[in-house]
Amino acid sequence: MYGDPTTIRRILTELGDTWAIVGLSSNDQRAAHGVAKVLQRHRKRIVPVHPKAETVHGEQGYPSLAAIPFPVDVVDVFVNSELAGGIADEAVALGARAVWFQLGVVDEAAWDRVRDSGLDMVMDRCPAIELPRLG
Repeated sequence: MYGDPTTIRRILTELGDTWAIVGLSSNDQRAAHGVAKVLQRHRKRIVPVHPKAETVHGEQGYPSLAAIPFPVDVVDVFVNSELAGGIADEAVALGARAVWFQLGVVDEAAWDRVRDSGLDMVMDRCPAIELPRLG
């Protein structure tokens, strides 16, 4: 329901290769760490976004979306659902082309706001699972 195959394919193959990953830190025990590595293997530029602004997988981190000094195509959200809506709003304001909420991250009001803003959105899905399905 929150990610039809056409939208998933468009985000993963057509909307650009710079992915800001909100919640990505150097903690290799977190899901974001592994997903970021998969995105890199698929030629995506990852941009870690975490209050600590750590360098992850060789990429400079930033403390917030607003601190990123270059355009971002997709904002991939690895925070709890209560915080996700605010990040989605920041992604729209930033001029991102799409928002992706990870598995377990659901905010239907944010879904409506992002889609009403004209951006593509996927929710409660993982690009590391969806990429191999593209064939």
